[in-house]
Amino acid sequence: MDTATIEVITGIAAGVVSPDAPARAHVVWSEADTGLWAANYGGYYGGVIDQQGAHFFVSDTFGQYVGDFRSLHEAQDRLAERLHDLLPDVRRTL
Repeated sequence: MDTATIEVITGIAAGVVSPDAPARAHVVWSEADTGLWAANYGGYYGGVIDQQGAHFFVSDTFGQYVGDFRSLHEAQDRLAERLHDLLPDVRRTL
């Protein structure tokens, strides 16, 4: 890891956010098909949520299983958290 990445990780662990740090990217959702939502994370593919009955199955940007959730909102929140952790260098462009 480079020094900048280590400093960011250390700041996150300490709960310190630099005022000049760029904001995290936002997840933009699109319903690709009935019961299938795709995530766009800062211009990158972020993963999908696939509704099967009352279950919302989530896979991240790498196709890794994130979980089975009872609501779309919970599934979206968990994928967003996962993307923030997996892709800390993806930032919102101003």
